[in-house]
Amino acid sequence: MDYFTEKGPFMWTYEKPDNLVEWWIESVKKFRDNTLFWVRNDRGALDAMTYGEIGRRIDNARGGLAHAGIGEGDFVGIIANNRPEWCVLSYATYGRNARFVPMYEKELFRTWQYVLTDSAVKVLIVSSEEIYDKVKGLLDEIPTLEKIVVIDTDGDNSLKALEKTGADHPVEPIVPSPDDIAVLIYTSGTTGDPKGVLLSHGNLTYTSRGGYKIYPELSESHVGLSILPWAHSYALSGELNNWIQFGGSLGFMRDVTTLAEDLKLVRPTYLVCVPRLFNKIYDGIMARMEEEGGLKKKLFNAARKAAQEKRKLKEEGRSSLVAGLRFAFFDKLVFSKIRAGFGGRLVGALTGSAVMNREIGEFFYDVGAPAFDCYGLSETSPAVAMNCRKAYRLGSVGKVLEGQTVVIDPSVVEEGADDGEMIVYGPNVMKGYHHKPEETQKVMTADGGFRTGDRGRFDKDGFLYMTGRIKEQYKLENGKYVFPSSMEEDIKLLPNVANVMVYGEGRPYNICLVHPDFEVLGKYAEKNDIPSDPESLVRNRAVTDMIEKEIIEWLKKKYGGYEIPKKYIFLVDDFTRENDMITPTMKLKRRIVKKGYQDLIDSAYAKNW
Repeated sequence: MDYFTEKGPFMWTYEKPDNLVEWWIESVKKFRDNTLFWVRNDRGALDAMTYGEIGRRIDNARGGLAHAGIGEGDFVGIIANNRPEWCVLSYATYGRNARFVPMYEKELFRTWQYVLTDSAVKVLIVSSEEIYDKVKGLLDEIPTLEKIVVIDTDGDNSLKALEKTGADHPVEPIVPSPDDIAVLIYTSGTTGDPKGVLLSHGNLTYTSRGGYKIYPELSESHVGLSILPWAHSYALSGELNNWIQFGGSLGFMRDVTTLAEDLKLVRPTYLVCVPRLFNKIYDGIMARMEEEGGLKKKLFNAARKAAQEKRKLKEEGRSSLVAGLRFAFFDKLVFSKIRAGFGGRLVGALTGSAVMNREIGEFFYDVGAPAFDCYGLSETSPAVAMNCRKAYRLGSVGKVLEGQTVVIDPSVVEEGADDGEMIVYGPNVMKGYHHKPEETQKVMTADGGFRTGDRGRFDKDGFLYMTGRIKEQYKLENGKYVFPSSMEEDIKLLPNVANVMVYGEGRPYNICLVHPDFEVLGKYAEKNDIPSDPESLVRNRAVTDMIEKEIIEWLKKKYGGYEIPKKYIFLVDDFTRENDMITPTMKLKRRIVKKGYQDLIDSAYAKNW
């Protein structure tokens, strides 16, 4: 069955359920006794929470919100990491036909203040007493804010009390229309104040359903590990709402530092993540092979060669019994141990936010844990194009989902280019930016398309390739275009580099700000008997020359001479949330970084450098 019916050019109706209230009701009826969440307990084991248990809490929280005055069109905010209560409160909010406004725990206070004020939140839920102490003063500052509820506490302002009130005063759910707003997702604010993206029930149910259609292998037996924040539309649509529709279960990553332990505890079968996760694991494997050397390295290289042979035969439509047996031998001897690092059950992953490096993508495909690249934005709910097992092309972001149209507009790029700006039409396109009609008008076409600000092209088979970001591209003094983000992603694949920013707008050449990976360099320092503290390492010309040479040689494989940075600035401090140089989704705030290091940038262009 089609997920929509076209009524004309860029017109459609949604298949039911076309709202998240009936979406949940349908799932809890089918999967009541299934585990929805696996939660780590004090003993380090996992406790199960079923769909039925979460459903009862949603009903109670909905009644509690109603008793607190939340009605249709009101805004409910939350400051919390992914946890069962996040799901409970979001679906309770939908059941009041109210609007859910998620925020990150690791966020600047002024961002919370801005979002709460801009969205006119009426009830705010926070995870802890620590966050409550930071925001309680806003009750007197923000006219619309009437109540703050704390999850991890007891007392009158606790979530327990809210749910108890709701149990005593139950209310039936209100079923929204597909055009009613479900969530207000605030963009990262890389170039200014965050913008509130208004996403409807129809937007979100279409996206999760459309993605699931091309992943029929997902079922109620599948387990995920929740890594990315549901406060971003990628994890909200691709993971939480998606898993609910097919009855799967989710565990939780506690922190980036515990990821390896959490993978082995939850043992996921599928992941929704970003390429950086695979990049780091790949770097770790390669570094370990170099350190161990000998027989282990020879076996590893032989396994890679056998896997590459098998993959190439498959690409050519051929097979070989000998090649198959060789691969099976090395798969059990070598690759099974790599899969064990993911928990031993991983069969695939959906990756977004950046295109997977081809070499790394091929490696994990060969290992038996393929990562399928996708593309989307907050404003498109977010999925536009996705790779999947049946339609997979490394280097691309997949094929456009059924029901959408992507038009390539060459008029906004340089003459003669084989790509252009991607304009998206479909039932996933946002309803606009909250309180920002002028900003909405800038990105929406007269016939309902969303201008992504990203460059792309199609190949002859309909696979979409992202080629750059118009909003980040700039011209050098010689008039040639540079796309810094793709270059930065490639540089960060080098083991000695943790973070970078490439800059050169209007300048004669590019420069590169480099934050080295001091953990990796510490091992180098120990071997070479040199001081290993960050200050000493960035002042050590032999070390910085080594990293600079590695970057240049690495970039020569893919980039033109005018793109490769000519000068390098090595930084002790990383770009972090604390110094406001990156967003919660790890995107660079280029304007803030440039301002923070303006003196060093200017000196890099001085003639006496």
